[in-house]
Amino acid sequence: MNLSAKDLHQLPVLYRSAVSSLSVARAISLDKNLLDYLEGLVSRAYLLVYSNKRPPKEVIAEFLASRFPITVFFYWKFVAFASGLLTLGFLCGFVLTLNDPERYVSFVPSEVAQGHSPASSTESLKRQLYSENEPADGLTLFASFLFTHNAKIGILCFSLGFAAGLPVVVLLFYNGLILGAMTALYYSRGLGAEFLAWVMGHGVTELAALFFCGAAGLVLGNALMFPGQYTRSTSLALHGRKVVPMVIGAVLMFFVAAVFEGYFRQLVNVVAIRWLVAGGTLFFWVWYFAWVGRKHTSDAGSNLTS
Repeated sequence: MNLSAKDLHQLPVLYRSAVSSLSVARAISLDKNLLDYLEGLVSRAYLLVYSNKRPPKEVIAEFLASRFPITVFFYWKFVAFASGLLTLGFLCGFVLTLNDPERYVSFVPSEVAQGHSPASSTESLKRQLYSENEPADGLTLFASFLFTHNAKIGILCFSLGFAAGLPVVVLLFYNGLILGAMTALYYSRGLGAEFLAWVMGHGVTELAALFFCGAAGLVLGNALMFPGQYTRSTSLALHGRKVVPMVIGAVLMFFVAAVFEGYFRQLVNVVAIRWLVAGGTLFFWVWYFAWVGRKHTSDAGSNLTS
């Protein structure tokens, strides 16, 4: 819709007039048809006055170039705490399973273990790390499953923040416990480095996304426990809106990780290349969030603290 300068100048005035008329109509209980007409008019006017008219490509580019890394950098303390929880779980799972392999069954769910346990032979464990090429259709389905599964875990971490953040702490620790127990199993068979290379090609991206979702949940928990000058519901709403970009970006990262896990990990069996990819993705994400996010620190502070 193209409006003249005169029409654009009058639009806010007419919008406020329509809102006022709707308020009066509701107060004196006018005809329902008139109320429906005014509500529809005000809704359409609101979209025209306040909606974002930028092209989708521009919005996506701005999100990836600034909003996502800025939000992560601004909440880096929560991200660090979330990563520390998972790391602590990893160390506990690794040490406990290494000392008593029978704990593996208690720590690792059957759907994650995929039939592997301390009773499995070293040869069968190694075959999993160097699986033969699979059909493209099968890899696509596998990648789709991984994305759906991992995104659900991430969203669960975020949503559990409404329970004062305590379930987020448990979930992050437990996921670290699983990874530590699995690493201990392969390490006990002399396959520790090969297992981590198999995992970290996609795991760097996947774990970072999990940290961000966990951090978002912890932000909500902190907003609930320490609302400051606001009511708890208002504090949750304010901080919830602020961390949404971090959660949306994390879901995109889960998608990238699923593609890596579904295709790259199954098709590339050279350990050195797997480590190279893991190191490359780690370097990229550190640069992306630390440098790009820090570059806009002043803007992030003014927008996110308001």
